[in-house]
Formats: sequence, structure tokens, C-alpha cells
Amino acid sequence: MKIQIINGPNLNLLGVREKNIYGNQSFTDYLSTLKAEFDNIELDYYQSNIEGELIDKIHEVGFSYDGIIINAGAYTHTSIAIRDAISGVNTPTIEVHISNILTRENFRHESVIGPVCKGSIAGFGLHSYKLALLSFNF
Repeated sequence: MKIQIINGPNLNLLGVREKNIYGNQSFTDYLSTLKAEFDNIELDYYQSNIEGELIDKIHEVGFSYDGIIINAGAYTHTSIAIRDAISGVNTPTIEVHISNILTRENFRHESVIGPVCKGSIAGFGLHSYKLALLSFNF
């Protein structure tokens, strides 16, 4: 099984930015933990702060991978283009968020990508990614 994890803008700063919201662990460190725990899955990781690059990655893996886990960051609330990319591929996609977006600022309460995803997981810190992996029922 091959799963692509895609992180959007500012998630390269995990472990450094707003630790009270996002914690103090970098995603690279957490990814090592995930790979060790799910050693029967090929986990690929991609991060970009650029919307078009995220779309290109969805297109690249969206017909050949078994799943996509995406944390689109702030693009979750604004990017019709990322929504259309997810909708245009046949690989099931799970939306994740480290924080509970429903308890944050009002502008974060709506996800434009969620309706075209298999499901959404939010508010469990970095473990949201683990829950997303478990949701693929492998």
C-alpha cells in the first residue's frame, strides 16, 4: 500500500511556530514515528507553501497511490483549485488538521476541500495523521 502525505503552507514550521496550537515536534520527526509504526505501508511525504505545487502533487499521485492524506493548511478554507484537484483524481483523500478548526477563528470553520474528501480528522495533534492512516482499513 502506498500513501502520500501532503502538507500545505507553513506546516514546514511545525515544532517552531505557535507551539501552543501545533506542539513542539517537527513533522519530519513525527513522520519517522509513523513510518516505524506502519512499516507495512510505503509512506511518501511532500510539503509546499505554494498552491500550484500541491495541486501538481495531487495530480501526480492521484491515479496510482492507494490514498492521500492532506493537511492543506490555510488553503483548506480558500482553495477551490485544490478542491478541484482532489475531486478530479480517483485516489481516496483524507483531510487532516492538527488543531480543531471548529474551535478556532470563524474563518477557519469552513473547509472547501472537506466535501470532496473521504473524511476529515481534526484536533488530535499530529496523531490526526495516524488516525487518517488507520481509516484506510488496510
